[in-house]
Amino acid sequence: MNVILNFTPTGMIPTKEMTPHVPITPTEIIENVHEAVEIGITTVHLHARDKQNGKPTYQGEIYSEIIAGIRQFASDLVICVSLSGRDFHEFEKRVEPLALQGNIKPDMGSLTLSSLNFNKVTSTNSPKMIQALAQEMKYRGILPELEVFDVGMINYAKYLERKGMLQPPYYFNFILGNIACAQADLLHMGIMLNDLPPRSFWSAGGVGDFQLKVNSVAIASGGGVRVGLEDNIWYDFNRTKLTRNADLIHRIHTLAQANERAIMSSAEFRKLLNLKVGDGHYGRIS
Repeated sequence: MNVILNFTPTGMIPTKEMTPHVPITPTEIIENVHEAVEIGITTVHLHARDKQNGKPTYQGEIYSEIIAGIRQFASDLVICVSLSGRDFHEFEKRVEPLALQGNIKPDMGSLTLSSLNFNKVTSTNSPKMIQALAQEMKYRGILPELEVFDVGMINYAKYLERKGMLQPPYYFNFILGNIACAQADLLHMGIMLNDLPPRSFWSAGGVGDFQLKVNSVAIASGGGVRVGLEDNIWYDFNRTKLTRNADLIHRIHTLAQANERAIMSSAEFRKLLNLKVGDGHYGRIS
């Protein structure tokens, strides 16, 4: 199977003070995605930022501006919006990007399958919240991007399947190397792969210094990758060079070519996940 390249350009943590290369404004994010599409990606995982202070935001109007801009040049690109519980805890806020309609409707929404601790903050995802988000996406015809930081989260996905809140095919994102979760090693990754339910497709990304290591193992193992400044702002292990998103994507292409694998197109990804054709379902912006 070809490599699913899940591009994560912004995230919630990187700031301009940390790196000048992180895209913050809608225009910057759109331009980064445009460059990424020209290089070759499968899907994009979007976070929006407040226009005044650059902090993460849930506001649908900012997501709509970003998605509309992307669909001007990539009408079939699979677009996922973040529904993160790190900064926003109210269902009404977290669900707002899912309400976008027509040409700016997202294909997917992120669904983290448990609460977890990062270095300094907690991402809160109660069972009630997870189930409500899953049901909202099912109602709206939006596919969950299942974010798993540990093996127990995969087990919870199977629980939701038994309850009728999730149904295959599934797309899982492994995020490895966080201090309180599964680590970036073969044993942790292998256990998680072994536990995936049938008809699952997956990508793997590493936090910080682990990004290249995890991406390399994922490609060699037949999986996809999650890559971008959301998870890592450095190009090298010694942290001497701040990276651009384009640099990270070019490196994934080099790794894929070395393993004699091509990057999966959005059209192929849509077919695997039974997503509607972007251009036919959403239409073009005039």
